[in-house]
Amino acid sequence: MHSTQNDLSKQIQDTVLQAINTNKTFTIKAGGSKDFYGRNVTADKLLSLAEHQGIISYEPTELVIKARSGTPLKILQQVLAENRQMLAFEPPAYHEKTTLGGTLAGNFSGPRRAYSGAARDYVLGTTVLNGKAEILSFGGEVIKNVAGYDISRLMTGALGTLGVILEASLKIVPMPEAEITLMQQTSIDAALLKLHQWSQLPLPISASCFYQDKLYIRLSGTEKAIDNAQQSIGGEILKQAHNFWQSITEQTHPFFHSTQALWRISLASNTPALPLEGDYLYEWGGALRWLKSDLDLQSIRSEPNLSGGHATLFRSLGERNDIFHPLPTPLLNSIVSILP
Repeated sequence: MHSTQNDLSKQIQDTVLQAINTNKTFTIKAGGSKDFYGRNVTADKLLSLAEHQGIISYEPTELVIKARSGTPLKILQQVLAENRQMLAFEPPAYHEKTTLGGTLAGNFSGPRRAYSGAARDYVLGTTVLNGKAEILSFGGEVIKNVAGYDISRLMTGALGTLGVILEASLKIVPMPEAEITLMQQTSIDAALLKLHQWSQLPLPISASCFYQDKLYIRLSGTEKAIDNAQQSIGGEILKQAHNFWQSITEQTHPFFHSTQALWRISLASNTPALPLEGDYLYEWGGALRWLKSDLDLQSIRSEPNLSGGHATLFRSLGERNDIFHPLPTPLLNSIVSILP
């Protein structure tokens, strides 16, 4: 199996080398579960990583796992669950074929992100194939402070523009001892105030969601810590909470079933409700706001409307050319000034 994967790495490398020699472009693809995300692009070739899969090493006591980029995310999570361990950033698997590489390339994180960290915070090392058809390794399989640039984290979220992720080493965490979800009826203004206040207290909150005047708070940790937090927060215990959070993570919740454009708005968690017309679902303590709206791009990205945040066109049935929010002019100018 090892030699077969080495041969496949060589084939992928040869494909990139041929593209360089013939001045061709290619689209990187494995499971294809995130084809909806990003700009519409037309490439000459397809660079498939679907077969480049498998767990390379995993030692539960070391809390580190290393796998190839084409490894299905659900298989990775299943192996970890057998040892009551998990990926702390709770990545979404929008499809059975969602892969580790695609998850890291998009820096996709789920409901735990605001409380445990993003995908890039758990990447210890990567092996990548760059635009010169060179296979390079960065980082390692241990947690330590190192000098210089953290290239592995730079690759996470780059959407393949800096190279192809071939392998990755990730820090993993134990599953919590206990977990419950509390639900209470409230207004959005009151919910944002509560979330901001709770964020300043040592509460074992691992996820939050607000939709249609209902605030959901997930608590994860020891039984004692959860009992104490429950008394402070209040609310009813939500039955089948796992299914609820799964629907938020995987975007199978009814909110996400729409032909309207879906915007992902990121801003300060204590920002008041935005004046933009549409239907909202709030996550990450109010810092992530999903918006379904028919408003045009200029209206949504208007600075007064966004209150200093930024909006990404996450999913749309129409044109996908202006997906990502432009950098502020001063920052863009500073980057251009240092380019060769």
